[in-house]
Amino acid sequence: MPLSEHEQRLLDQIEQALYAEDPKWANTVRISNPRSHYKRRLVKASIGFALGVVLLMVGVVAAQIWLGAAGFVVMLATCLWGLSSWKRMSGFGDSPPSRERGRRPQQRQSFMERMEERWRRRHDEH
Repeated sequence: MPLSEHEQRLLDQIEQALYAEDPKWANTVRISNPRSHYKRRLVKASIGFALGVVLLMVGVVAAQIWLGAAGFVVMLATCLWGLSSWKRMSGFGDSPPSRERGRRPQQRQSFMERMEERWRRRHDEH
């Protein structure tokens, strides 16, 4: 459901006020893409996982159990970190929709659909 003309004008005014107040921040927010942030985290997690494999192998070859265990811990931690980033980047990390009385469970909603639903509920309450 698109915004009304009045709501769109208000949104534009708020946006212009933010740009006027802090143009550097506004430019940063406009350019940044959350997906690129999560992609960088995935790359870092992959490098950390490879480092963990190397530590594990060196620990096995050198018969240093503590080094192999450290490598395993590094692998596990970076794997979990990378999976959480991948889930968020793919949209699987969103919380499930809440169940309301009298309603059947819905399929996963997009971010905009959830925001529109909250907006509708807020206006219905007043």
